Amino acid sequence: MFKLIIFDFDGVLIDSLGNMQYAWNKTCKKNNINKSFNNYKKLIGLPFIEILRKLDIDKKKFRLIEKNYNYYSSQKINLVKIKKKDLKILKDLLKKGYKLALFTSKNSKRSLKILGKNKKLFKYKVFPSKHLRGKPYPDGLNKIINVSKIKKKETIYIGDTIYDLKCSHLAKIKYLHANWGYQKTKKKGISKLNNLSQIKNFLENAAKF
Repeated sequence: MFKLIIFDFDGVLIDSLGNMQYAWNKTCKKNNINKSFNNYKKLIGLPFIEILRKLDIDKKKFRLIEKNYNYYSSQKINLVKIKKKDLKILKDLLKKGYKLALFTSKNSKRSLKILGKNKKLFKYKVFPSKHLRGKPYPDGLNKIINVSKIKKKETIYIGDTIYDLKCSHLAKIKYLHANWGYQKTKKKGISKLNNLSQIKNFLENAAKF
């Protein structure tokens, strides 16, 4: 039986693609970077600095670019919210006794601003930190599991990118792919959800075994 449900943020609980595109395009223009948002989009799920590295951008400019990106993203961050129907599902999970956690590559300032009062829904939250390796490394998942003291076999991670999948495999926990997210998959052997409400049926069926 599962007790702890860890959620990725972008693509799973929120759709901030428009916000990211706005921030990226403004940042590229300001820093004279010739990298399209389509190139950036393929790497969503990785830590921001790792995205810059994979885009072959001058590492001397990393911190300035990150600062600019965070600034432009914050300009419209208030438009990004968790849908009411998904909030209801999260609250229902809490009522049934599940512990909820959040593991995201989005920085804490912007994530907490999006969450607002809903941050209370998540008992454990892990954001990018210099003390933790980012996805696909399992450091963030392991931190949540260690703090919660819940067994790995009782833990699920719900993500929407190949980096989330790799991360869960390295952490050795059950993975569910959010097929409404940024990277849909048809691969066999991967447990998939087509919408968040399907988590209820998955948990009910899992409880029978």
